[in-house]
Amino acid sequence: MTDVIALGEVMLRLDPGEGRIRTARSFQVWEGGGEYNVVRGLRRCFGLRTAVVTALADNAVGRLVEDLILQGGVDASRICWIPDDGIGRTARNGLNFVERGYGIRGALGVSDRARTAVSQLRKGDVDWDAVFSGGARWFHTGGIFAGLSETTADVADEAMAAARRHGLTVSYDPNYRPSLWADRGGPEGAREVDLRLARHADVVVGALGLAGEHPGAVRFTADEVPDALAAVAELLPGAGVLATTLREVPSAGVNDWSSAAWSAETGCIAGPRMPGLHVLDRIGSGDGFAAGLIHGLLASHSLERALAYGTAHGALVMTTPGDVSMATLSEVEALVDGGSAHVRR
Repeated sequence: MTDVIALGEVMLRLDPGEGRIRTARSFQVWEGGGEYNVVRGLRRCFGLRTAVVTALADNAVGRLVEDLILQGGVDASRICWIPDDGIGRTARNGLNFVERGYGIRGALGVSDRARTAVSQLRKGDVDWDAVFSGGARWFHTGGIFAGLSETTADVADEAMAAARRHGLTVSYDPNYRPSLWADRGGPEGAREVDLRLARHADVVVGALGLAGEHPGAVRFTADEVPDALAAVAELLPGAGVLATTLREVPSAGVNDWSSAAWSAETGCIAGPRMPGLHVLDRIGSGDGFAAGLIHGLLASHSLERALAYGTAHGALVMTTPGDVSMATLSEVEALVDGGSAHVRR
């Protein structure tokens, strides 16, 4: 039986390590994707049984992505395999070139994902009643998948509605990416889709992305976060939990990291503060936060402790390369309980 299912694109990440994309002569290969990273973390760090619903072109690159998914322990049986035409004319697999950044040079992502197999999914392509009939407890998707094409938001809508019919807890992360919306309505178009889909959600991660007129319109100070989350709660009366990471970026290698959450029972609560957090690779940290939060809520912890799990796991994700989590549950719990980076022998 599967505990958590995600819907989203899984790309092949190509990482030049400490170098630059434009001068690289070799790349480390990883898999990654906003929605997928959440279930990957839930499987490898928190021990839950997870699956991903996605689509890949059936060629050697797609099979490499599948192999990486399988190495991460995520159930790949729900991949929709699209026939390959030899050159990617009709469907292809997404690539994501990522620089980690250093000092004053920020992280850089250069994605190559137009016309990918998963972006061409349409309503009716997936039998969601079959997907959710096996007793899963949680379904997660987000704005990256919804922003891939004109059809993917409808697929997400269909999936979230089916998950609710089957009694699953549903989570959504707006996860705004300007490149996905540049020619499709910009941030205003993204906000319209996010509000439409988030109304299906019990838990909204990255909820500050729904505050203000559109994503990125307002940068909130810590003192403004409670009112901003309360405003989002008014927009989404069906959501039980709103959560967000909070990050200041003095440099690519040092971030001030924290979080906040809201529920009707608790009001707004602050997560652990981690100032001066040293960062190796920040990509995937928000997804790591979502995984830790979901673990805590599924384990029936208080919202405060679930928020601490998310904050700690997201922080640990930033200490290793690649999108995906390499943390262990014992490391997360030690950090939640006040552990340090002292050497362990």
